[in-house]
Amino acid sequence: MAGILVAVFWAILVSFLAVVLVRLAQTLRATTKLVADVTEQAVPLLADASATLRSAQTQLDKVDAIASDVQEVTSNASALSTTVASTFGGPLVKVAAFGYGVRQALGRRTAPEPEPAPRPSRRTVIVGRTVPSARSKKRNGRTSRGQKD
Repeated sequence: MAGILVAVFWAILVSFLAVVLVRLAQTLRATTKLVADVTEQAVPLLADASATLRSAQTQLDKVDAIASDVQEVTSNASALSTTVASTFGGPLVKVAAFGYGVRQALGRRTAPEPEPAPRPSRRTVIVGRTVPSARSKKRNGRTSRGQKD
């Protein structure tokens, strides 16, 4: 009787191990299929990413070249403006000063015009502050100096 009991135990153990091995084989097949599918999809994606990175590097090289050209143009413009200012700045200031002096001299020869009498300014007091009335509102379509808008 003990021999039959041991034989039945071994039969159950072998059946259990066979079921475990079949399930393990199915899991390995599914894993292999999953890895193959991922590989099929990942390889084109990696190729696209590599091409995109190469294109971005090319564009960055172009931007770098443009930036260096802009820097060179900026330094040239600065040097040009300095040269123009030093070449023409002094003489232009002298011409302007001469013209101002001539106007002043001619202005002293003519009789001075009488200055208009100053108008009394109207002011409005708002919360302890005095504000000229010309700033607060317009009268008859004219500004405070009597000019049309």
